Amino acid sequence: MSGLETGAFGAMGLLMVAVAALSFGLYFVPVPLWIAAWSSGAYVGLFTLVGMRLRRVPPATIVNAHISAVKAGLQGVSINELEAHYLAGGNVVRVVNALISADKANITMPFRRAAAIDLAGRDVLEAVKMSVIPKVIETASIAAVAKDGIQLVAVSRVTVRTNLDRLVGGAGEETIIARVGEGMVSTIGSATTHKDVLENPNHISKNILARGLDAGTAYEILSIDIADVNVGENIGAKLQIDQANADKQIAQAKAEERRAMAVALEQEMRARVVEAEAEVPRAMAAAFLQGNLGIMDYYRMKNIQADSSMREAIAAPDNGGPAGLRQ
Repeated sequence: MSGLETGAFGAMGLLMVAVAALSFGLYFVPVPLWIAAWSSGAYVGLFTLVGMRLRRVPPATIVNAHISAVKAGLQGVSINELEAHYLAGGNVVRVVNALISADKANITMPFRRAAAIDLAGRDVLEAVKMSVIPKVIETASIAAVAKDGIQLVAVSRVTVRTNLDRLVGGAGEETIIARVGEGMVSTIGSATTHKDVLENPNHISKNILARGLDAGTAYEILSIDIADVNVGENIGAKLQIDQANADKQIAQAKAEERRAMAVALEQEMRARVVEAEAEVPRAMAAAFLQGNLGIMDYYRMKNIQADSSMREAIAAPDNGGPAGLRQ
């Protein structure tokens, strides 16, 4: 290999080392990002950018968010606060966009509150949008029964907007829907007749709004509109029918109990009669032995029994007696 070729390879190696060193230096010292921040009026020091690299914080995310805040005219949003929020696991870009949206809508929102909302797991940008443009929540079909026993099925639309002061720690949409449903059931249930509710459905809305159902929630109820009211089943009549059937079954059970007791009493009386009849021969034998009953008296009694049996046989319908002739 000639000296010329050796010099070429050496120059190529030095060039590659220089390029690698330059890339490494630009990675730790992002000069283009520093120039962009300086030209935008949101100056960030080079050592601050290097410190971000060492702390494993992406400088582009922090600096671009800081530039957006400065260009939007936000005050009090520093690089240190943005970096601290990122290290805490927050979404820096979303927080800055939420602050810009709130400022444009003349909504007072400090950076700390926005950061707290974001760290709490709520979408702070969506919360600001919902505070500017209220959201309509439609409840499911709520069934309630008026005092006259008629069931009404109602659907309501609840217009709410975000209460930024209570967004952290406040209850969500599920609580609003549950409270509105409870208020609808209570209002319909207190109505004298279902016709009163059908004639004035706005009475439900007024009654629910007067209760302050948005207390302790992250929302403010603006209005409650009854979208639809339908007449359901006659629950009162069904309950009366069920009660009548229950009373009937109870009465039948009691009657069956009395019948069973009567049958048992009858069987007991028959058993006593049979027992008494079984004592008759023994009594007759004792009367013969004691001389209180003669043989003629015994035959006379037998004749009477035979005569009674003959009369009963003649009177029986199957033997052609008077009863048979009447049939």
